[in-house]
Amino acid sequence: MTLQPITGRTALTVPDGPRHARIHGIGGYRPERVVTNEEICRHIDSSDEWIQQRSGIIERRFAAPDETVVDMAEHASVKALEMAGVSADQIDVILLATVSFPYQTPAAAPLLAIRLGADDPAAYDISAACAGYCYGISMANDMIRAGSAQFVLVVGVEKLSDFTSPTDRGTAFIFGDGAGAAVVGPSDFPGIGPTVAGSDGHNWDKIVQRQAWTDLRPAMDHPQPGQETPTWPAIEMQGQSVFRWAVFSMAPVAARTITAAGIAPEDLDAFVPHQANMRITDAMVKALKLPEGVAVARDVATTGNTSAASVPLAMSRMLEAGDIPHGGLALQIGFGAGLVYAAQVVVLP
Repeated sequence: MTLQPITGRTALTVPDGPRHARIHGIGGYRPERVVTNEEICRHIDSSDEWIQQRSGIIERRFAAPDETVVDMAEHASVKALEMAGVSADQIDVILLATVSFPYQTPAAAPLLAIRLGADDPAAYDISAACAGYCYGISMANDMIRAGSAQFVLVVGVEKLSDFTSPTDRGTAFIFGDGAGAAVVGPSDFPGIGPTVAGSDGHNWDKIVQRQAWTDLRPAMDHPQPGQETPTWPAIEMQGQSVFRWAVFSMAPVAARTITAAGIAPEDLDAFVPHQANMRITDAMVKALKLPEGVAVARDVATTGNTSAASVPLAMSRMLEAGDIPHGGLALQIGFGAGLVYAAQVVVLP
């Protein structure tokens, strides 16, 4: 339907965008410090064997104490820009997905823009936990196709070591730090399929920040004798409930995403799910009946769960290792706290 201007008023001018968009480049960054299961078990009653059996995690990376979310995002973004052949001043929008930037405001994205030398881009953060990056890819695709942006930088980055209690047996071994980034721009062929996204607020309490920021103020303003100095509030999780939700709810979402893209499972070259737990990945592969030739991301083994960073980190590693073909098709899906999820089929850069 074409809308006619109101009588006596001038019609608005709106931009015309390209028909399609795609990922032009992707990059990842892992901090130097490797943290083994043995180190984690110094603080919890567990073992390397138990952790591997429950999660598939062997080790993870922790950022240095003075290494920030913006530092890691910068490293990953530079790599993505280099692969894309795009300069920072060509970026119109920066979408930074994170739940571990320790400021409610201002956002991390404008600071990242300055670091990169981007020229006055729109820049803001996305809080969608482990689905944040896939939400960002969806938003970037829509912006470009609508004509409101030419190139969009989408970043997923976390420093979850700051928000993890080392003595919490349910979460201490799960989380890691890292960053992944992608440059999305115009394309002459469909490069990003329809996004299937949603939320289940009934399970909002299954993965939560233990304390609200406001809960910390009395302790900081009026410390009591012998009281421990307040730190960042830790994230806690109802592991079994989250596991069941991911296994039984996310496989159908992934299947709907494949159908929405107009392809079959055998057309995929790669499956890149959120790197939460190896058992969740295995269950999804089985439920989707993916052919053996489809490469499956298992980055969680050596990187742990890096929330918003996990999908681009895993994809960048698979491309660097030659495990998946440039120009191939990949199904990516992020899911986590909220509980929220987002998925799409993309053409690999």
